[in-house]
Amino acid sequence: MGATMAFTNVTDQNFDAEVVQASSTLPVLVDFWAPWCGYCRRIAPAVEALADELDGRIRVAGVNVDDAPDVAA
Repeated sequence: MGATMAFTNVTDQNFDAEVVQASSTLPVLVDFWAPWCGYCRRIAPAVEALADELDGRIRVAGVNVDDAPDVAA
């Protein structure tokens, strides 16, 4: 998944700031995905479009489960 202005890539290191703390001001949708997951790749454009459409009203964050195993667990 690519990063757009409305979409945030989340890692183990920035999960607290980008999701937990950010949720105090806006609802946060977290998309857990993996590059090997066909379904994840199919819905990625819809998730990113939702992020753009609702920018400023919600925050959309993506977690690559392979790159952020602690968050995914």
